[in-house]
Amino acid sequence: MSSISFPSEQPTPSNHEQNFYSSPFEGNASFQMNPLSSHPPRTPRASMVSSSSAIHVFDSQSVYDSHDATAPVETDKEAVDEVEAEEEQASKPVLVRVSKEEVWRDLFLTSNGRDKAFKLIQYSIRLYLLFHTSISGSSLLRQSKRPLWDAELVNRLRSTYSGLSFSRKLLLLFNWLGPLTAIRAQQSVPYSAEVSTEKSKKTSRPFLHTLLYAPPPVLLELINAFADDAATLSLLGLFGKKFGERAGHFSDWCWFISTLVGLVENGVERQMIGNLQHDRTTAKSKPKGAKLDEQELSRLRKQDYWLQISRAKLVMDLIFVSYDIFKIRRFKESVKSFTGLTAAILSSLKLYHGQYNSILKKLS
Repeated sequence: MSSISFPSEQPTPSNHEQNFYSSPFEGNASFQMNPLSSHPPRTPRASMVSSSSAIHVFDSQSVYDSHDATAPVETDKEAVDEVEAEEEQASKPVLVRVSKEEVWRDLFLTSNGRDKAFKLIQYSIRLYLLFHTSISGSSLLRQSKRPLWDAELVNRLRSTYSGLSFSRKLLLLFNWLGPLTAIRAQQSVPYSAEVSTEKSKKTSRPFLHTLLYAPPPVLLELINAFADDAATLSLLGLFGKKFGERAGHFSDWCWFISTLVGLVENGVERQMIGNLQHDRTTAKSKPKGAKLDEQELSRLRKQDYWLQISRAKLVMDLIFVSYDIFKIRRFKESVKSFTGLTAAILSSLKLYHGQYNSILKKLS
């Protein structure tokens, strides 16, 4: 029988096998990535790369390559904080653009938005009628013969003004539900934070007690809304005329007092924001946190700007209602037309800004 002989020496690998297994796995060989791979390499973070190591980057540029990959590591803590702030800012989503049509569409879905739109049209008509009456009653045009369409146009505009005023009063019906909800929400709050939930449910405050201890601005808004509804229902014929006039006069007093309270609150808030701006301005001179102080200053400036808008609107309301309460007759039509239109523009601007921010919050 023939025997099978085994070679005593292991055959040397071929050139093809040697080229396939040898060089890529040597210890001194650097790691290479296929440029045609569909998965690009991850760029190492700066904290994981030492300053002495070298990174091989391909010559062909890609959208995934980082321009700061070969930058030296910064050991300064302020620089690290700045990089972290930039990364956090870069991680935020891109701002969504909201068109004006979308804001007005959502604004007109609410009764408050329609009220502001009707108010703008109403006092624009009133201001036009004021100028038209003063110009047509001047000595130059008094003797000239007025066309028939002019008198008809004036009558139509006056009817439109009266109809818009009545429509706005109907839109503002049941406005007392807002302050009433705020008061009822305080009714379930326990007397002390240490009281357990079971005891707080058993010892709920009576509504009259909660009503008497409600914040004065909220209580004043509730009474004002009730008086406005009573005056509007009187115009609809549900109550008598005298009762409606008294309710309207009482509502004007509530409006006057709430406007004064709003001006006081506005002044206090502006004073607090002014103090914060002064503190941030003094802290801005220090190198640490200069970027954060700049952002805080810009935010405070925006708040102060909208507080100034609110103050101007409250001043216009105060002048307007003062003519009705104190029965001032001098320049009554001129002042009430101008202040009414100015207050309508400012309140519409505030409402538009609030609706714009609410849409942005929903989309983000």
